[in-house]
Amino acid sequence: MKVVILAGGYGTRISEESQFKPKPMVEIGGMPILWHIMKVYSHYGFNEFIICAGYKQHVIKEWFANYFLHTSDVTFDFTQNNKLIIHNKKAEPWKVTIVDTGLDTQTGGRIKRIKEYVGDETFMLTYGDAVGDIDIPDLLKYHKSKEKIGTISMYNFGQNKGVVEIQESGEISAFREKSDLDGDLINIGFMVFEPQLFDFIDGDKTVFEKETLTSLVNERQLTGYTHHGFWQCMDTIREKNQLEKFWESGQAPWKVWED
Repeated sequence: MKVVILAGGYGTRISEESQFKPKPMVEIGGMPILWHIMKVYSHYGFNEFIICAGYKQHVIKEWFANYFLHTSDVTFDFTQNNKLIIHNKKAEPWKVTIVDTGLDTQTGGRIKRIKEYVGDETFMLTYGDAVGDIDIPDLLKYHKSKEKIGTISMYNFGQNKGVVEIQESGEISAFREKSDLDGDLINIGFMVFEPQLFDFIDGDKTVFEKETLTSLVNERQLTGYTHHGFWQCMDTIREKNQLEKFWESGQAPWKVWED
């Protein structure tokens, strides 16, 4: 099953870093947060990725082009016609497709543009700026049990985001702005969708979080999986520094994989 990662936005709220690189390439512990996200999925056996790139997309492509070289021991033998010898190959077992989905394309439009790479099959979708210890197999099992087009992961994060309303059956009933009376379950990505999702996206101007998800709600085709572990986005330098401290402590909650 393929994993689609949205990685094309400008990242204006963390401009101290994103002026030089796409936000998913901002590093935590010396590796892009995009790598951390992929490691979570890879831990559970999901190793085929489609990255929806846009802003400074060349940085993502160049990083992956050099990843094999940077993670292996090498010998440069200039006495034998500049021969390159690779030792101790440490690259991941990943197949990564990086798609330039446009500079100003909205999130829904980016997803629509990678339809040909997904094909007619169930796929996973998440954002390239947040990590968590999501139980991916359990999420997938939940999605299949509900027999809906889509499932989003939800998290109790505080009332500074838009709010998800969910019925006892697990079906999403509404998205709306927070109020003092609302709960605080938010959409944290780590989503699963059937290929019919593409029928709910008109084109480049479609905002996935508004038009697309709202249409799925109206059709009663969206369910919510509640995550009770760790999750943290990286919208600001303060949040980046928080994640960095977790990593440096050796107890990063999202690090579900072994070294």
